[in-house]
Amino acid sequence: MAQDVVKRYPPAIANNPAQMVSGQRLSGILEEVFARATEFARENKLGWYKRARLGNDFRWELNELGYDEKFVATATESLILCVTRDLSPKN
Repeated sequence: MAQDVVKRYPPAIANNPAQMVSGQRLSGILEEVFARATEFARENKLGWYKRARLGNDFRWELNELGYDEKFVATATESLILCVTRDLSPKN
């Protein structure tokens, strides 16, 4: 997932205030990336431990790729919320 984020929103752009991306565009990028994680969570019925591990692995990889801490925290929180929210069965 982190590699998908890099393709759509590289750290060079994310960490450069002169190349700001709109919040709406950034949300769209993250939603596209998290759609795959949401599907994986539905198919594999992730419990709280596996969701936490997924979030931590994602956070560490974004940190290693050079994203600033604020973006990493926001993206990780969004991932956990997407995975948790979409676990409920659809009616």
